[in-house]
Amino acid sequence: MRALAIAATGMDAQQTNLEVIANNIANINTTGYKRARAEFTDLLYQTERMQGVPNRANQAIVPEGANIGLGVQTSAVRNIHTQGNLIETGNKLDVAIIGQGWFQIEAADGSTLYSRTGSFNKNANGNLVTVDGYNVIPNINIPTDAQDITVTRTGQVTARIGNATDFTELGQLTIANFANEAGLKPLGDNLFAQTPASGDAVIGVPDDPSYGYIKQSYLEGSNVDAVKEITDLITAQRAYEMNSKVITTADEMASIVSKNLK
Repeated sequence: MRALAIAATGMDAQQTNLEVIANNIANINTTGYKRARAEFTDLLYQTERMQGVPNRANQAIVPEGANIGLGVQTSAVRNIHTQGNLIETGNKLDVAIIGQGWFQIEAADGSTLYSRTGSFNKNANGNLVTVDGYNVIPNINIPTDAQDITVTRTGQVTARIGNATDFTELGQLTIANFANEAGLKPLGDNLFAQTPASGDAVIGVPDDPSYGYIKQSYLEGSNVDAVKEITDLITAQRAYEMNSKVITTADEMASIVSKNLK
């Protein structure tokens, strides 16, 4: 009986949906996290009767066919790259991107990764780094005696050095844009990698056309909506229960047939 296999694909799809929702809820307070959404497509169809062919009497064209679907499959888990809420921290090295753009991060192997998390710090050499110690690209060095560090909305980093009254430029933050942000590969640790689906990174200066701007002493929070996730969770649970009911019903029907064969 096909209903058993079809309902099983539905239960498997809703289990995947539940796992995606659970991960969203788990990361509701993760800085820069982008919620994910499971997307599904139908499986192949078994044709019982073709449409658009002559009928048995060969006198007319069959207007509709009979195609029985064989279930559902997970087609993608899409990250939704919408703006998260701003969280004021008071830390001069915390920065958030308002609008489009990604911070560039140098991985341990020298490759460039991308992140929306701007919770930066200084390492032992005074270089601007992430909370995991990865260097920010381009490299910005902050002297030990730097005071009143300022990051403008265009990404220019300045500070007063020692007893100087004038500000000295320390560097310029640049950000990356992608033709298809959904094509970026999530790696964990709030890092994403470029893929052929995302296209090449297009580097620019914050607040330029099509680029977001920088907000100092703020972080971008998760864009997870707790109410929506709970609503989606209930919907997934109900869909799982209905598919389970289909399996129970199909099993009962099959048992009736087998009893009559005895």
